Amino acid sequence: MRTGLMLIATLFASLLALPVGAQPGPGMGGGMGGPGMMQGAGPRAARDCAQTPNPAACQARRDARMQAVEACRDKVGPERRQCMREQGPAYNCAKSPNPQRCAERRQAVQGCKGQAGMAMRRCLQQPRGPGECAGAVDPQRCELHQKARAACQDKVGPEHKACLYEQLKLK
Repeated sequence: MRTGLMLIATLFASLLALPVGAQPGPGMGGGMGGPGMMQGAGPRAARDCAQTPNPAACQARRDARMQAVEACRDKVGPERRQCMREQGPAYNCAKSPNPQRCAERRQAVQGCKGQAGMAMRRCLQQPRGPGECAGAVDPQRCELHQKARAACQDKVGPEHKACLYEQLKLK
């Protein structure tokens, strides 16, 4: 009796899960890259620049993006992201809420040029100089974070996060 009940419960559970597996496949209009999707563009690509507050700026951004996509067409993965970053328009730090921090970040990115993926992330996390924390809002906290990053630099993913939490005592 018990095995019959188990068999019925299993059959019922599999019937409930059936509609989840019946998703449309590629070329059926439901997946990424289906009909109507531009290659390399997201759903916002179809937005009309005439409906934006500044149509000229919208069109300039769209043209710059299309040029970058064209220039990076033959690259894939981290190389493509790096290429798109390099081809993109320069960001004006003068309009940033914190221009000094923006400029420091741009300088750090320039120092890590040519690297991609995890190597780029590690390069950006390296301390830039002895006075890096001197201009921080809370220098002691900045130094604490630097020490935690140095202690956890060889770890990746969830292990890295757990290591940082332990170093910073954020349990």
